[in-house]
Amino acid sequence: MFPSTSPDAGRESWPAEPHAGPAAAATRAPRTGPATTDGDRRERGGPRRARRSGEPARKSEDEVDEPEEEVVPPVEVHRQLALTIAGFAALLGVGLVLGAQTSGPGHRLPFAFIIFGVQLLFVLAWTMAMRPPALLVVAGISVAVAALADVAAVQSDIAGLAPLGYLAVGGFVAAVLGQLVRRVDRVRVTDSLGATLLIVVGVVAFGTLIVLSRIPAGTQAITVCLTASGVALTVARLTDAVLPWPRLAPQVPRGAAGVVAGAMVGTLTSALLGSYLVAPFTPTRAAVIGLVAAVTAVLADLAVGYAEAGRLMAGEPPTMWVARHMQGPLGGFALAAPAAYAMCMLLL
Repeated sequence: MFPSTSPDAGRESWPAEPHAGPAAAATRAPRTGPATTDGDRRERGGPRRARRSGEPARKSEDEVDEPEEEVVPPVEVHRQLALTIAGFAALLGVGLVLGAQTSGPGHRLPFAFIIFGVQLLFVLAWTMAMRPPALLVVAGISVAVAALADVAAVQSDIAGLAPLGYLAVGGFVAAVLGQLVRRVDRVRVTDSLGATLLIVVGVVAFGTLIVLSRIPAGTQAITVCLTASGVALTVARLTDAVLPWPRLAPQVPRGAAGVVAGAMVGTLTSALLGSYLVAPFTPTRAAVIGLVAAVTAVLADLAVGYAEAGRLMAGEPPTMWVARHMQGPLGGFALAAPAAYAMCMLLL
């Protein structure tokens, strides 16, 4: 009888590859370690990775730690504070506009005294808020530059900005040199160049209003631009007291509705003034001039809020309460003054 199974059943099957011969077997590296079966082998998609003792080879998708986003709570908007700042902006605008009306040929000193008072407020607010090195030195030089700028604007033979520009450069250089005297302040000079420049240029910028009052139609341009700026700043702060939405940044207690509404109402007010003023003013020209002044003032006020939020986030201690909140309207009018001069030269 024949066996039920083939005699070759227990033998290994021939390999699929051809017999390599003795030479290939000699070059093949010997395999060490325990033998592994086909079931224990794992397919690897890449090279082996060395791992430390006690560390798993790879983490599962659930074990991967994802950084959690830190939710910053929005800063509370104080309505009483917003109303107070709005009132200060309105009073400052009215004072500057009425002071411009007192200016006339041969009678520039009353307006110059009003401008000098505003410059003193500007120096006080900005030096206390930004706190540059050698604070008293910077404040003293800024006051001296403000006085010299007003005198140059009144006494110069030709109404121009060249004397004010020279004073701004000289005052900035003197303030930086005053900060370099003390070793303690010398370390922070490079970080405070921007703050020193803003303080010195800001006080000189108010002097452009005196120069503008000496130009034909300049007093009317001052009335239109400063009225638009004052209305824009006041409306923006009043809107923030009622509806600070949508928030521009969680750390800044300002809303986009106030910025847009202030610029629009300021432009409308300047257009209405232009319809009552004599030539060369028209409602269209007055609206364009007022739009530039209003947008400039509102954006400067908003930039002050962002700068204050940045200082608080950096860990700097808060400064004098009154100085911090006077800084925005004063900065807005300081930037609107040269804008008014430029628009008067271009359009009138």
